Formats: sequence, C-alpha cells, structure tokens
Amino acid sequence: MTDTTKPSGTRDGGARVGAIEVTGPRRENLVPGTPLLEVDDLHVEFATRDGIAKAVNGVSYSVSAGETLAVLGESGSGKSVTAQAIMGILDMPPGRITAGKVLFRGQDLLTMSPRARRAVRGRKIAMIFQDALSSLNPVLSVGYQLGEMFRVHQGASRKEAKDRSVELMERVRIPAAAQRVNDFPHQFSGGMRQRIMIAMALSMEPDLIIADEPTTALDVTVQAQVMDLLAELQSEFHMGLILITHDLGVVADVADKIAVMYAGRIVETAPVHELYARPAHPYTRGLLNSIPRLDQKGQNLYAIQGLPPNLLHIPAGCAFNPRCDRAQDRCRSEPPPLVPVLDAEGRDLPGRHSACHFWKETLRG
Repeated sequence: MTDTTKPSGTRDGGARVGAIEVTGPRRENLVPGTPLLEVDDLHVEFATRDGIAKAVNGVSYSVSAGETLAVLGESGSGKSVTAQAIMGILDMPPGRITAGKVLFRGQDLLTMSPRARRAVRGRKIAMIFQDALSSLNPVLSVGYQLGEMFRVHQGASRKEAKDRSVELMERVRIPAAAQRVNDFPHQFSGGMRQRIMIAMALSMEPDLIIADEPTTALDVTVQAQVMDLLAELQSEFHMGLILITHDLGVVADVADKIAVMYAGRIVETAPVHELYARPAHPYTRGLLNSIPRLDQKGQNLYAIQGLPPNLLHIPAGCAFNPRCDRAQDRCRSEPPPLVPVLDAEGRDLPGRHSACHFWKETLRG
C-alpha cells in the first residue's frame, strides 16, 4: 500500500515519482510499441542453511505496450523470482538482488525509495498471482478487497469503492456482480476467483501486468476463458503483459514472443510461431516434444530425462548438459553465451537468440 497523502510538487490527480508519472486510472490507451519494461542482467540469490542458491543468473528481457512476453520453464527455473524482483515483493532476506537493472519507462525500479516503489506498484505495474484462493483474504469480501485499491490509491469513499468494485467484476464477466460483491472468496469457483484477481490487477488500469501461472489448477475450458479475457483486455488498453507459465499450450495463441528459462538463465528467445516451428535449444525442443498430441494416441509421452539442477550446485558449463542428448565435452566446461540465431545466409533472425554451443544443429532438427 502507498501513502495517500499528496506529496509536494505533484500535479492535480497524481504525483510524479522520478521520471514516472503516477496518477489515477488511465482513460486513454497506451500507444502500441511504447517501451515499458527492460530487465537487464538481473541476478538474485538466496541464503540458505546449505549455502547460496543462485535463483536468477543474468536474466534480460523487455516488454512494450500491447506486447505479450511468455516466460517458460520448469518449476525452479527462476520465472517467478524474476517477477517478484520486478514487483519489489521479494523476501529480503533471505533473497538478495546482487546485480542488474529493472528499468520501467527508463527509470530503475531497484534504485527507487520504498515509498516511490509502492506508488508504482499496483498503479503502473500489477501482478496476477497463481493461487487466487490463498492470495485473497478469506475473511474479507471480494468487494472490500477490490475497493481497497481505490480507497488507498485514490482516497475514494467506501460507497465509491464498492461501486467501482461492481464495475470491475462486471468487466471480467462475473455474473450478478452487484449481488455477489459482498460474497467471500470461498463462495466463488476457481475460475471466478481468478477473474477477481484479474479485476484487482486491472483496477488502476496499469501499463504492465505480470500474470504468474494465471491458469494453474483450472480445467481446460476455464483456462481458455481466462486467457481469452486477458487477451481481450490487453487489446482494449494496449497494456504490456508478461505471462509466466510452464504450459506451452496455454501461450501458443496469445504470446508475441517467448523467453525460455532454465536454471535461472534465459536459454532461448524467439517470436512465438518461430519457436514452435524451429526451436534452437535442446531444452526448448524437449519442452515442445513433451506436449501431448492427438496424432500420438496410444504412444508413450516424451519426457526430458533427469531433474532440474540443484541451484546450490549448478553444473559447470551448460546447466542443461546432464540432461541433454547432444552434450559434448565443450558443454561440460564452457558456459554458452546467449547469441543471435542466424539464417542460412548468416543474417540475424529478429528476436531470436540461443544459449547453446550447437544451436545450428538443433535448429536443423
């Protein structure tokens, strides 16, 4: 939450925090393509009783207005920790950001004061958490929790906050919103609770939304409804969207570009359709081969052998080498940099990078 006192030097209806203007809900659309977020060489580690766990190891990516970036990878790859560092909700200690920048509209969020960071969080950058039931307060009505955003950030009265809460619930298509605004989280289905989380994230009409596994534990039909809703709202407001997931099937129709993470690093980036058609990293190829397919009915499902590495003891060289069927001696000693992927004529393929010594062989299949 942020202090509702209007700071000195602010304009009517808002405050200016550094280079970032913080105001009430934005009624005009963002211009598609406007740079919003740039994560540059971010490193995060955790102090444990057994040693230092290196959870994020040099992650870099960017998101523009109207663009959807999907961040893929198995559990423990660093996807959510990166998001928590961006939002400023990382538990410190035991967590610690050791290097990197998180630039939002040109200003480094990591160097902001706690008060300035709170003013940006929720208003300009919002997050949808993966477990709506545990993220919502079980003893407060959903209307009260939605209205808190308006009371805290805009000084709205309880009645005004309740009316705005009903509008938000209607926007995310919760039936009989006016009658259900006083209901408690346990009185809603999993899909409806996730819609409430989306409504909460949208309440200040932020420039950027981070959705951390927004369809976890939902059935396939409800997953599709939630993703369609996110896509529709993004189209309306041209927000940037970071979609964190381990399910490649969920992002195929909504993402513009994909960043694949493994052991705290980005190992491949590509436009969504190019990555699905021709992956340039063995880990990405393994993830794609793990997707169940109708034409493989009755066959055994493919699975990547082994387990993700222990972050206390990440293997030397390429972290994926113990599980990779293409690994050679070089992979076990020399960490592969994230390099541009080239076409047959040696030209950069836009947006394509791979952290594999043998990306050419992987690209050719």
